[in-house]
Amino acid sequence: MEEINLSKAIYDLAMSTGLVNLTLQQVIMFLISFLLIYLAIVKKFEPLLLLPIGFGMLLANIPNAGLMTAPEITIDPLTGEPNIAPGGLLYYLYQGVKLGIYPPLIFLGVGAMTDFGPLIANPKTLLLGAAAQFGIFLTFIGALFLGFLPKAAAAIGIIGGADGPTAIFLTAKLAPELLPAIAVAAYSYMALVPIIQPPIMKALTTRKMRLVVMDQLRPVSQREKIIFPIVVTLIVSLLVPDATPLVGMLMLGNLFRESGVVRRLSDTAQNALMNIITIFLGVTVGATASAEAFLNPGTIKIILLGLIAFCLATASGVLLGDLMYFLSGGKVNPLIGSAGVSAVPMAARVSQVVGQKENPKNFLLMHAMGPNVAGVIGSAVAAGVLLALFG
Repeated sequence: MEEINLSKAIYDLAMSTGLVNLTLQQVIMFLISFLLIYLAIVKKFEPLLLLPIGFGMLLANIPNAGLMTAPEITIDPLTGEPNIAPGGLLYYLYQGVKLGIYPPLIFLGVGAMTDFGPLIANPKTLLLGAAAQFGIFLTFIGALFLGFLPKAAAAIGIIGGADGPTAIFLTAKLAPELLPAIAVAAYSYMALVPIIQPPIMKALTTRKMRLVVMDQLRPVSQREKIIFPIVVTLIVSLLVPDATPLVGMLMLGNLFRESGVVRRLSDTAQNALMNIITIFLGVTVGATASAEAFLNPGTIKIILLGLIAFCLATASGVLLGDLMYFLSGGKVNPLIGSAGVSAVPMAARVSQVVGQKENPKNFLLMHAMGPNVAGVIGSAVAAGVLLALFG
């Protein structure tokens, strides 16, 4: 019977614990994950994603847990047979991000929850959604000047769209090594929309502009709502094929909603499927934020550039709103231009709140939803353009 060396066994057990192998960098990552969890639970900043991202970050930095370890294949020298050591749990779940599966499925749920009626009723607001995408391309150019390679610069610029799934979709394809920083920046700025946008909106408009009460939107028929997603899918996919996974799923979800004949599919896309994919996406994106990948000077640059991108996108939308105010003879409230970013419906609510502070009887929410949903389409198209250029 083999004797057990008790002292060696205790030593081996102690050396296998995470406490012994814990580094200062991992402790810092624990603190960052605690901060994200705090913001999600206490401050309620994008809790549906910041909570799983923060916890995924916590899991990824536990020493020896191996949750993101890739499978390892070795060859037995005696038999020549392959020996496969399985990968960690989150490694396999992460393949949905790496292969571009989760973001389009998120868009399917977003489409099923979105009413495109305000955009159909006032198609001119599509221009406001398009204008907000200038922040993406201006930041892309700025990132190039700061020394980032084109693929990395494109991934950083997409933060300006304020669309987490789109940012993840593009980054996973162009610059996967930047995914932790870009994902955290994208969702953090989405959560901070009510704080970041109002000062920009007020700086670029006068009180007279903010007081404008817009005409009530016309009713939109069910036929229009059914035709819209089909037409948009055809036009966008033919012009920018690389945007098809996102736009196609977005419009399919919307068609589920508006057709009225697949209630079960619409409900599943809005609820069960959306919730499952949100969990997988959040936890695995957070799990990519290992100390080695996240704690470097490049991360700070990315977070700052992301903030600039978001501010530029907001400013671009408001400035076009100013132009539409003058061209319409004062009939367009330029505050709705800030909703051209893709944070639905939060950005539209901010337009409503800022407008009501000037005039409590003014209701801009439905008018702002037009550019807001246009921004969802616009950010997906921008991602498709960048993917076509650098993918």
